Amino acid sequence: MTSPRPAPGTSSSLARPTAPLPLRRRWAATLVVCLGLFLLGLDLTVLNVALPSLEDDLRPGVTALHWIVDGYALVLGGTVLTTGALTDRIGRRRAFVTGLAVCGTASALGALAPAPWQVIASRCVLGAGAALLMPATLALICHLFPEPQLRRRAIAVWTAVGGVGGLAGPVVGGWLVEHFSWRAAFWLNLPIAAIAITLALWLVPEVRSTRCEPVDVPGALLAAAGLLALVAAIIESPQLGWSSPPVLAGYGLAALLLSAFLLYEHRCRHPLLPLTLLRHPRIGMNAATLALMSFSLLGALFVMTLYLQGVLGYTPWQAGQHTLPLPASLAVGAAASQPVAGRMGEKRAVLSGLALVASAFTVLATTSSTSGYGHLVLFQILAGLGAGVAFSPATAAVMGAVPHHSAGLGSAINDATRQVGAALGVAVQGSVLATAYTTHARNNLADAGLSVPVRTAATDNILTAAATLPRLPAPQQTRLAAAVTDAFITGMSRTALIGAAVILATAVAVSYGYPARRARAVRQGR
Repeated sequence: MTSPRPAPGTSSSLARPTAPLPLRRRWAATLVVCLGLFLLGLDLTVLNVALPSLEDDLRPGVTALHWIVDGYALVLGGTVLTTGALTDRIGRRRAFVTGLAVCGTASALGALAPAPWQVIASRCVLGAGAALLMPATLALICHLFPEPQLRRRAIAVWTAVGGVGGLAGPVVGGWLVEHFSWRAAFWLNLPIAAIAITLALWLVPEVRSTRCEPVDVPGALLAAAGLLALVAAIIESPQLGWSSPPVLAGYGLAALLLSAFLLYEHRCRHPLLPLTLLRHPRIGMNAATLALMSFSLLGALFVMTLYLQGVLGYTPWQAGQHTLPLPASLAVGAAASQPVAGRMGEKRAVLSGLALVASAFTVLATTSSTSGYGHLVLFQILAGLGAGVAFSPATAAVMGAVPHHSAGLGSAINDATRQVGAALGVAVQGSVLATAYTTHARNNLADAGLSVPVRTAATDNILTAAATLPRLPAPQQTRLAAAVTDAFITGMSRTALIGAAVILATAVAVSYGYPARRARAVRQGR
C-alpha cells in the first residue's frame, strides 16, 4: 500500500526514500538545490582573477592574499565531513537554508570589509556556510529521486552545475572586476542566496534521519581538527616549502588527529563515520577516483589561468572567457554520462572518462611557445568531456551504496575527498610549476643583458614578468618574453605529465579494483 504524501514543504522523516512530490515539483526543487551548489562553486574560484584589483585597494601582503583565496577552501574542506553527518540529524533543508544564510551574511561583510583581515574572516565564514550547504544538496537529491534512473539523471545535473559553477568563477570574477570592482564578487552572492532561500522554503521538503542516535561530539571534533590541519598544510606547502618545519608539523598533526579519529570511530557505539562505509568497494574506489580527478583538473585550471594571463597576455576578463570551453564541455559530458553508463556500464563509463582526461593532459604536455590558444581549447574540450562522463557515475555509485538515513554523510565523503584532492592538486602542481619556472627563467636570463632588478622580478613568477615587459625597450622585451615563456611552458608541461600520470594510475586502479557487479548499500536502508 502506498504511504500518503506529505504536502510540499512539510517534514518527512522516512527511513527509506519516497516520492513526496510530483515529478515536476521534484525537478523544480532540484533546480533550487543546484542554484545553491552553483553559488558554492562560484565562490571557490571567483576571486582568483580579482586579486590584483583587491591588492590595489587594500594593500594586503602576499600572505594575506594567499589566505583570502584559500581560507574558503580550508574551512570547507576541513569541516564538511562533520557538517555532512550533522545534516542527517538536523534536517537537510534546514542545513541548506542555514548554509545559504551564512554565505549571504559573510558575503555582505566581505563586500564592506575595510581591511584584509576582515576579508579573510569573511571568506572563512563563507567556507563554513558552504560546508553546511554542500552535503545537503546531494542528500536532498537522493531523497527527491528514489528511482535509480531518475536519481542518476539528477546527479548528472548536479555534477554539471557544480562543475560549471567552479569553472565559471574566473569568467564571472573577470567581468565583475573589469566593470565594477572586487567587492562585486561578494555582493553577487546576496541576491542568489536570497532567491535560493525563498524557493527552498517553498519547494524543497524537509528530510531528516529517523535514527535518534546521539551526536558523536569527540568524533566530530577530531575529524574537523584533522582535516583542517591537513588542508592547511597542503595549502601552505608551496609557500613555505614541503619540508619546512611548520608544514611537516601540520602533516604530522593531521596524521595524529585523523588516526585518533579512526581509532575512536572503530570503538564508538554511534560513530560519526561508520568505518564500514570506507571499506565498501563502491564507496572507497569511487571516492578515490573523485579525489584524484579533482587533484589533476583543479591544478590544471590554476596553471591554465596563469598561462592565459602571463603568456598569452589576456586581461582577467578575457582569461575568464577563454576558460569557457572547459565548463561547457563538462556540462555536455555530464549530460552524456547517463546514456554512456547505461550502454557501457558504470565501470566502463568511468574508464572512458578517465581516458579522455588522460588524453587531454597529453595534449597539454605537448604545448610549445607557438601552440597558441587553439591547443588549449582542445585540452579543455577533452578534459571537460572526460570529467563530465566520469564524475556523474562515480558520484552516483557513492550515493547508491550509502544507506538513505546517512545520505548527508555519504555526500560529505564525496565532498571532502574532492576538496582535499583539489587543494592538493593546486598545491602540488603550483609548487612544481613555480620551481621549474624559477630555475629555467634564471638560466634563460643569465646572458640576456638585463639588469639585476629586472631579472629578479622576472624570475619571481610569470605575472610579474608580464607586468615588467612594457617598461623595457623593444629588444629587451623580446628577449625577456622569449625567456619567461619558455620557462613557463617547461613548468606547465611537467605539471601536465603529473596530471596524466595520476589519471592513468587511477584508471589502472579502477580496472582492477572496481566491483564488477552492483553491491548493496552498507547495512540497511536500500
